[in-house]
Amino acid sequence: MRQKLEQEMNKHKPWIETSYHGVITENMDTVLLDPPLVALDKDAPVPYAGEICAFKIHGQEAPFEAEVLNRTSGEGVLRARGPIDCEQQKEYTFIIQAYDCGAGPNGAGWKKSHKAVVHVQVDDVNEFSPVFREPVYRATVTEGKIYDSILQVEAWDQDCSPQYSQICNYEIVTQDTPFAIDRNGNIRNTERLSYDKQQHYKIMVTAYDCGQKRATESVPVHIDVKPVCKPGWQGWNKRVDYEPGTGSKQLFPKMHLETCDGPLSSVRAMVELQTNHIGKGCDRETYSEKSLQKLCGAASGSTDLLPAPSASTNWTASLLTDSGRDSDLIFRFDGRQAANIPERVVPQNLTDQFTIATWMKHGPSPGLRAEKETLLCNSDKTEMNRHHYSLYVHNCRLVFLLRRDFTQMDTFRPAEFHWKLEQICDKEWHYYVINVEFPAVTLFVDGVTYEPYLVTDDWPIHPSQIDVQLTVGACWQGGEVTTPRFTQYFRGSLSGLTIRPGKIETQKVISCLQACKEGLDINSLESLGKGIKFHFNPAQSVLVMEGDDLESINTAMAKVSYINSRQFPTPGLRRLRVTTTVQCFGEDTCISIPDIKAVVMVLPPSEPRITIAGVERVTWPATELRTPTGVTLFKDIRIISTVTKSDNAFSSGHRPGVLEVMHNLDYCDVLVIGEELNPEHESLEIQHSSLLGKHLDATNSTSGISIYGVDSMAHYEQAIRQVRYRNWRPAGLSERKFRLSCSELNGRYTSNEFNLEIGVVHSSEAVEHVNHMAVQSQYMRPVHHPLVVHTVNSDHIAGTPPAATVVIVMCIATLVAIVVLGIYRIHTTHQEGTKGDEDGGKEPEMDWDDSTLTITVNPMENIDGPQSAGGIREEELEEEDEDEEDEEELAGDQSSAESEDSEEEEQTEVLGKVKGKLEWDPSTLPY
Repeated sequence: MRQKLEQEMNKHKPWIETSYHGVITENMDTVLLDPPLVALDKDAPVPYAGEICAFKIHGQEAPFEAEVLNRTSGEGVLRARGPIDCEQQKEYTFIIQAYDCGAGPNGAGWKKSHKAVVHVQVDDVNEFSPVFREPVYRATVTEGKIYDSILQVEAWDQDCSPQYSQICNYEIVTQDTPFAIDRNGNIRNTERLSYDKQQHYKIMVTAYDCGQKRATESVPVHIDVKPVCKPGWQGWNKRVDYEPGTGSKQLFPKMHLETCDGPLSSVRAMVELQTNHIGKGCDRETYSEKSLQKLCGAASGSTDLLPAPSASTNWTASLLTDSGRDSDLIFRFDGRQAANIPERVVPQNLTDQFTIATWMKHGPSPGLRAEKETLLCNSDKTEMNRHHYSLYVHNCRLVFLLRRDFTQMDTFRPAEFHWKLEQICDKEWHYYVINVEFPAVTLFVDGVTYEPYLVTDDWPIHPSQIDVQLTVGACWQGGEVTTPRFTQYFRGSLSGLTIRPGKIETQKVISCLQACKEGLDINSLESLGKGIKFHFNPAQSVLVMEGDDLESINTAMAKVSYINSRQFPTPGLRRLRVTTTVQCFGEDTCISIPDIKAVVMVLPPSEPRITIAGVERVTWPATELRTPTGVTLFKDIRIISTVTKSDNAFSSGHRPGVLEVMHNLDYCDVLVIGEELNPEHESLEIQHSSLLGKHLDATNSTSGISIYGVDSMAHYEQAIRQVRYRNWRPAGLSERKFRLSCSELNGRYTSNEFNLEIGVVHSSEAVEHVNHMAVQSQYMRPVHHPLVVHTVNSDHIAGTPPAATVVIVMCIATLVAIVVLGIYRIHTTHQEGTKGDEDGGKEPEMDWDDSTLTITVNPMENIDGPQSAGGIREEELEEEDEDEEDEEELAGDQSSAESEDSEEEEQTEVLGKVKGKLEWDPSTLPY
């Protein structure tokens, strides 16, 4: 009944429009609907049944809600439940229905309208500013051109509507620039740019959207102006730093050839390393000529005609020297100097085979009519003016004259050999070797063989009794003139002039003697490509490359490297020059490529510190010095070398920045300190067998012994440990001092001076000293020379084992007891003697009268206490004091671990008391 009543009171459904269109501005909450949101009900004006109570929204989870403003009129409003963002969603579509209030206050029997579709569009707000797509823009232009567009900048806007998201305008913010920009972002130049006037421009550009909102940040635009294209190499550095010991380093890793799109058929590039200002033309080994020959395997017996001036080689003292880097001794001849070689030096046994070698730097001779310039000449000393053999330069030709003695048939024989080479007058250093294997004569220049282009014959020289004179730098004219004089002076530089009779040098040895340790190189030959041809000169100072393809030649040039294999190279500049020739197609004028001039800077190497360490004082009995083998001086000598590096990338076993290195030495000297050796009764010796298998030789004199030759530090250690000292009459000798020093690179790096002192123990002191030699050498505690530099490892210096100390103390105590007992028995068994025997006992080895000898042992007296003066010779007292100091010095060297052993201390104290109480009793000695 009630339901029927409700139906009669609420007969009609609410009515709304079938569709609505709404607009909402983002970040607002009210939607403007068209038509307005109004619901009607035919039950009006019946209360509740004719009123509208609600609007409900369905679908898409729309972020909106509808609210009834007036229940009677049915007006409503559509609102957003939260912020609406156009950039997230531009429009919404959903369903809305109206509900009446039912039949009564409780809303029972309510009715709903039909479904209406609502379309809501979100209006954009210009909330975002334009943003450029790139943080910076760059472009390069060529001078002298007007561009329609150099580059284009682009900005964008996050707003959702076309009005606010589109960029409508760009603007150059920077004032007074020769550039303009259009609304599309294209930048152009308004005038012709000049590279000489300005090479770089930086302009700031901003953007506006169609709502005239400006970009918050302007974008920088960099425009580089390059000159009009000029053919040439680009991308290379004028200076390349080279760190010694790093192997090969690329010279032009990013270099490429710019041809300005010119047609070309081939490219030829020549890279030249110019090192003529360094030593003898490049970084070569700078050991002495004798050491170099031994190092390269040359036969022995060569004579150095231009040695360093000294007391024994004084003929070069008057010559001008140009001592280059690394001790390269160079002699300069300016047309006024020459030297006579002493007859004792001149090789007397030149046969049909001999070799002459020299370094020479020579330029064109001055004057229209060049005279002969003599390097080496062997001529008559007096009476006549015959040249037996000579080597000279004439009109940039090298001539070797060899006139044989008349020994066989009287016939013409080859006498003058001529070579015409560019190297003779190019003012550069070259290594010349003349191998004579008569009648053939061969010239080697920098290791390359040259046969003479002209050979002239002459009569042999008839034998005579006239002495000959060998000269360097000129030729001696001793006959046919009023006053003997030098003629045909040489103008140039010479170094390492040697002559060696006998077997001629091999090409391998010659190449080794002149080899450069620095030069040009190519990284990864296999990746050069088949289209590249290359060629090195013998010294590897010139590299020529040819290719048909521009890309291939660029790749090949990037692989050109500098290498210096010396462990300690000469620091300084090396000049580089690249000369390029381009061949073009057809008859067109070919492009010209400018030369490149650069430098390689060889940085100073880390200089080594050579340190000699070992025992500073040893004691030997005089009997050992008399033996045929003598005594070894440096039995435990150790030679190490360290360098200090800037980085600390070394193993933990080394101090930071200090690295032990291995390298060669070229001499070590053992010198006598004080009086020179007396050859009548003493000598320093080294067995020849100690040098076998090594590149070492040795010479000795009264001043000491010198071991020389290029060899490893280990070989030098082995040789020095074999140096022995002999003295077959050491009666008056108490000590001898020696000094050891070593050198590398002909004196460039020298070691510390290691001093060694030898104490000599005579037989009268056997009570005090026999214990020194009774102990095996490995248990002796030496005084070691402290390392001055940062020592890398000192493991070679071993401490005395604690067990050995016990053995030493027990042996010493036993020996002292035996000696005391022996002296006592001598006293009791020999009752008769002569006073003359005692007076004649000046030497420790001779007999003395002990018939009335009494030895008093007083345990209460100190070893340093006063001793009875009667009957004791002053010399014996001094020797005893020295021996006590030696023992104290040995005892003081015991390790801290040994000193902590109380039992050993007690034994040592007892020994000291026994030794200190041995005293002569002169009261019973007959006089």
